[in-house]
Amino acid sequence: MQKIYITGHYEQDWIRMFTHLANLFFEQSKLVSEDQEDTLTVKMDVKKDSGNVLSVHAQLLHADNIYHSSFSEHEMADSSEKEKSRQLKRIYSHVFLDVLEQFTHTNQSWGILTGIRPMKLYHKYRQLGHDSEGITKLLMKKHRISKEKANLLGTIEQVQLQAIPDLHNLQDEVSIYIGIPFCPTKCAYCTFPAYAIHRKNGRVESFLDGLHEEIKEIGAWLKKRNKKITTIYFGGGTPTSIEAEEMDALYKTMYESFPHMKEVREVTVEAGRPDTITPEKIEVLKKWNIDRISVNPQSYTDETLKAIGRHHSVQETIDKFWLSRNMGMKNINMDLIIGLPNEGMEEFQHSLDETEKMQPESLTIHTLSFKTASEMTRNKDKYKVADREIAEQMMHLGECWTKENGYLPYYLYRQKNILGNLENVGYAKPGEESIYNIIIMEEVQTIIGIGCGASSKFMDPVTGKITQFQNPKDPAAYILTFQDYIDKKIEHLERIFPDTIVVD
Repeated sequence: MQKIYITGHYEQDWIRMFTHLANLFFEQSKLVSEDQEDTLTVKMDVKKDSGNVLSVHAQLLHADNIYHSSFSEHEMADSSEKEKSRQLKRIYSHVFLDVLEQFTHTNQSWGILTGIRPMKLYHKYRQLGHDSEGITKLLMKKHRISKEKANLLGTIEQVQLQAIPDLHNLQDEVSIYIGIPFCPTKCAYCTFPAYAIHRKNGRVESFLDGLHEEIKEIGAWLKKRNKKITTIYFGGGTPTSIEAEEMDALYKTMYESFPHMKEVREVTVEAGRPDTITPEKIEVLKKWNIDRISVNPQSYTDETLKAIGRHHSVQETIDKFWLSRNMGMKNINMDLIIGLPNEGMEEFQHSLDETEKMQPESLTIHTLSFKTASEMTRNKDKYKVADREIAEQMMHLGECWTKENGYLPYYLYRQKNILGNLENVGYAKPGEESIYNIIIMEEVQTIIGIGCGASSKFMDPVTGKITQFQNPKDPAAYILTFQDYIDKKIEHLERIFPDTIVVD
């Protein structure tokens, strides 16, 4: 653990900010209240001149070396105290990051951004009236983002607005996320609500009973208020873990309960685990006009799949992709993960070569993230993963491959403890982008979470303020309390849509 002493007194939210930035450079860091042995000391001070120019200077001292950084900006005029505090934090972050970059000889291409949604910042600058060149300059100067990453965000914005021209005018509609928390096995890197499926004690059946009821009651509220649904997404877990007849019954309830189903722009079902895909389940998907699915290899190396707890083979991934395609699935997504145990450039190139033979409509390239509660994080010494330099090379390889194969980046998000401080990027053939993925990442409308572990985001259509609400992650807890959670979600909906006309 790297200890860091920063001169001065800081509130807890400032300490969190500095800690997040320090963790970009060190596996774990801690801010301490006094200079100790083996501690990095950072001296920071701020001045404001008569012209209201804020200047922050930082010095990092280590052994006989001193690293300096300064940054200045005009204080925001006529701004709230909250906005002024946000500006000051950004300036402090600027110089703190700079001295750490000098000390470690490491450049952070995402600059001071530690949040998961950098595209939201790009859209914000656009809505403030800046053109693409101006936004790039702002991102580079104010946030220390590299030109390469700023240009990537610019490309994604163009693709998003082509896919959803009314992206910023969806406040009065909603999207639906339906969580099914079962998988054949749990992957070592996973922290999603995912439980190995078994039929003991009627747990699956009891969960589905509650899920049907939740869909019906939320659907009734939406129907009564004539509320349009933009997209519906079945996630988990693996939604195709349940039986074909259970899927059929669930989609029937969805079509009967939700309003304007013919106007829903997209329905997606994650079939991420190839070992859950059967001809019978594909026929059910076709019956309900659902043709956007995921068939996720993660890797095309059998040893890797075994190491991360995926009990299917590479060949099964290939076979189930072609089964889905030949039975009429026209929009298939696949996922690959950079930095899985014992994988480097050779293995990732092999995964891309295999993907090229199939040409799925979209490909999401994830970077491995060490999530706090995952098996991989708990037993880190057991899993040897790529270093920062190799991870960056793998990401660049993916960027080149997607471009050569006619894919464009259309959404992006980041995670804490992500390998190499990189990102996750969704690529798609033109016109094949997932509307739901764009909506959830850019947070442009309310998303109602239904089912186990489902997270709702209630967005006030006027202020844009988002309130999050989480269903229980454990199926047993969900079964006992789903009615209470339905009632609470409806209370949230009544609050943000108070003037919606009720249809008799």
